[in-house]
This record gives sequence, C-alpha cells and structure tokens, in this order.
Amino acid sequence: MRDIVDDLLQVWRSGRTGGLATIVRTGGQVDIPVGTSILVDPDGMIYGTMAATGIEDTVYESTLQSARTGQRALHRLPVPGGEGAVIDVFTEPFSRGHFPEFPTIAAEIAEHRRVTVFTVVWNPEPGMIGQHLITDKRHATELVSLPQSDIFVASFAPPPLLVMFGANTVAAALSAQAQLLGYRVAICDPRPTFAVPESFPGAEVVCDWPHRYLNMLVSEGEIDSSTGIVLASHDPQFEIPLLTVALRLPEIGYIGAVGSLVSSARRLDDLRASGFDDTQLARLHSPAGMDIGAATATETALAVIAELVAVRNGRLGRITVSFPAEAAI
Repeated sequence: MRDIVDDLLQVWRSGRTGGLATIVRTGGQVDIPVGTSILVDPDGMIYGTMAATGIEDTVYESTLQSARTGQRALHRLPVPGGEGAVIDVFTEPFSRGHFPEFPTIAAEIAEHRRVTVFTVVWNPEPGMIGQHLITDKRHATELVSLPQSDIFVASFAPPPLLVMFGANTVAAALSAQAQLLGYRVAICDPRPTFAVPESFPGAEVVCDWPHRYLNMLVSEGEIDSSTGIVLASHDPQFEIPLLTVALRLPEIGYIGAVGSLVSSARRLDDLRASGFDDTQLARLHSPAGMDIGAATATETALAVIAELVAVRNGRLGRITVSFPAEAAI
C-alpha cells in the first residue's frame, strides 16, 4: 500500500468510491510479496501493480465489482503456470465511509512513523468483514487465522535511512537514486557553502561535523540494521573521526567510502593506526561500489547503490555470464 498512499488519499478526499485489492496470503512459488495492493479509482484507473502474478486482470474486475457494489470479498486465485501456486486477494470498497481511518495511516507513513493496520478479511458475521484497527505496535505483515476470523496485518515500518557525509555531486546523484528505492536521505557537511538544501531535493541537509551528527542520530535511535552510511568526501579531517564512530556501531546495514584505490589504502592505513583490526575494517566497503567502470558522479552513485542493495539482500553483487564457445567471434 505504501507506494499508492497518495493515490488512495486523493480518492478518499474526493468523496467518491474506488476499490482496494490486497494480497493477503500466497501459497507455492509466488514472486510477489504479501501486502502488495492496487487501487481502482472511481473512474476505473488502476494504481499499483500485480502484473507479475498473471492475475491482475481478474483482480481488477473483482476490485471494480467491490467498488460498485460495496461488497468485500476474499478471493483465492490460481497463478497461471504456477504449478499449484495460489494467491489470496482481499477486495474492498474504498472511500471516506468505508475506510474513515485512512488519513491517520497516510499521515503516519508520511511522517516516517511505524503504523500497523489490522483488517478483518473473513468472519461469519458479514458486518465484521472489512473492519480496520490501527496501532503503532511492531508486527509482521501476514494473515492471522483465528477461530472466528481471518485478520490481515499490514505493518508499515519507517523507511530505511541513508546518511551521506560530504555534499557533492556524488551525494546528489546517490540521494536521487536512494529515494527512488524508498530510502529517507540525510546529507551532512560542515561547510555552509556546500550544505545547501536546494542542491539535494527531498533530502534532509545538515550543516555539522559528520561524527557529531552521527552520534546525534545514534542517541536518537535512528541507526539500525537497515541504515546505510556513505562517505562521499575524501577529507581525512572528518572522515577518520566519522568512520571511528561508524565502525564501532553494533548494528548498521552498510558502511561505504567512495574514492580511488589510493585514497582507500590511505584511509585503511589511518584506521589501522587508530586501532582497528582487519575484522573491524571488513565492515567498511572501501572503495565503495560495485566495479562497473564508473566514470561520472552518476555512475559512481549507481555503483554504490547497487552494492548497498546487494549487501542488504545478502548477495555478493557480482554476476558471472558464460557464453557458449560458438558464440565467441
């Protein structure tokens, strides 16, 4: 739902009725996450996608039917070519009257606060189906089966945070790419002439010493296993104090420092001189980024974001392609 929140809010504010469909359970080999939603607006336009499932046309018609009739329903749909795979989809009308709590959900998501929505998708009492309950408690996104109800739990955690130190063209390009992937972005630089918010649309821009800003984020509980840190500058006067703090954090998703092999070697030598051993330094990706032959700031940002995603997903981030001998020319 997160990717169509603005579209849902627009329909809600219009006072008209659309339809909302949500995948609440999957069985077998299905390459789409539980919680994926689509909106069919009052004019029949669709927002979001389930195209990868092969059931989108059926879901669209069922959602349109819910919008027109006001009926809520749980559908079990076979996945074409899925060798027995099935997807359970809950369809419901969507409007002010049908989902009065929605603006609260949208506001919590916009403010990067945790919000969890419980929806009754089956109950022997038809009037109970479609009831919503909102809480700020942490919960897995899943379908919970109780003796007299099936309840779908949709949990929206705050988006992951990417913090970049050094306000330059690499940081600007990386900021844009990270936001496309759903990251909150903060950029910190102690130089007022560089830390200009207008240069980094959508990002929080802070003028402060990097190590001090990182310590502040730690004290506020903003750093966790989903957080990424990227050092986009090569200035030793603030990169070593910053990395000294970052490498001692017990929980963090990614630490990267851009630069050449020469600057990386110098950086590692400085950190070893500060008391870090090879095990600790193995947490640092330096030079940051996959080897794609990056030659521009945008390409460097692409290399870094690709490595960050690979690390987040537990992948090496390297692709080996083998060609048949007869294909070689």
